[in-house]
Amino acid sequence: MRLGELAERLVVRLEGDPGRALEGVGTLRGAGPAQLAFLANPRYRKDLESSRAGAVLLREGTACPSGFSGARLWADDPYLAFARASALLHPPPVVQPGIDPSAVLAPDAQVDPSAEIGPLVYVGRGATIGPGVQVGSGCHVGDGVEIGMGTRLHPRVVVYAGCRIGQGCVLHSGAVIGADGFGLAYSGSGWERIPQVGRVIIGDNVDVGANTTIDRGAIDDTIIEDGVKLDNQIQIGHNCVIGAHTAVAGCVGIAGSTRIGVGCRIGGASMISGHLQIADDTEIAGGTAVTRSIREAGVYASVSPFMPFAQWRRNAAQLRHLDELAKRVRALEQAAGIVHHASSDPPPESE
Repeated sequence: MRLGELAERLVVRLEGDPGRALEGVGTLRGAGPAQLAFLANPRYRKDLESSRAGAVLLREGTACPSGFSGARLWADDPYLAFARASALLHPPPVVQPGIDPSAVLAPDAQVDPSAEIGPLVYVGRGATIGPGVQVGSGCHVGDGVEIGMGTRLHPRVVVYAGCRIGQGCVLHSGAVIGADGFGLAYSGSGWERIPQVGRVIIGDNVDVGANTTIDRGAIDDTIIEDGVKLDNQIQIGHNCVIGAHTAVAGCVGIAGSTRIGVGCRIGGASMISGHLQIADDTEIAGGTAVTRSIREAGVYASVSPFMPFAQWRRNAAQLRHLDELAKRVRALEQAAGIVHHASSDPPPESE
């Protein structure tokens, strides 16, 4: 792609030869003359001085080092512009319409002629595969499943019966959509399985990472709204609702019947208990254990070593009053005339 065309499609300001051809993207250190790089963090400014990239995306108002000889593309958000440029320079594989001879389709399955069905795929009774869908080798598409236009299933994705996937989604290998939720009733002598009769409904433009599992609802549906981005190895329990444009990093566990708001950001390895409400635009740091509903947007974090549950519960109860206790201690110290002087020495290192 020519630089001039790229700048026009990104709606950014170009300083350089519009006829220069670019073939891909790269880092400031590794990019060559036919690649585009970006500078969003000032810490990497030194890498730009010696970069061989053919062009670089910079934030408007940033001074470009004189040592860089490539073209400049000026953007309000260079990282976002780079993401869009990368998609333009590295488009997904073109759909190859047709059904592989080794695929098995139920007689009443409906597959659009423009869809691609790979080797050893199974498509169940009453399933509907929309226009431009790619179903990779070894996928299982259950009875009554609906897959919307332009969605891509990488090899070995399993979609259980009755689930619905919207348009423009990407499901990576090993993803399992619609397995039974963890619904059990204890009889006194053992566990009895509760039939899970809901579905999983996935909106448009949703990404589901490798080996991520989304359980079907026990009665109502599990719902993943438009634009949600799920990393690898995430577990989403039955009857959860994940609000539009929420991003969830790897190894997060979300227990059943939790409702997560719109535009949330959930860090890796966080654990969210069941039947909770998470407010819109909430950010949860990695490794955080969320055991109560979050009613107000903000940034939340907690990391503590494991301990016996009874001890943890007592400590958590005390911790909730820590700020109040600190204020009381300061008031008592002031009343007693105790003055603390700030130290310039750094805190001791943790053992």
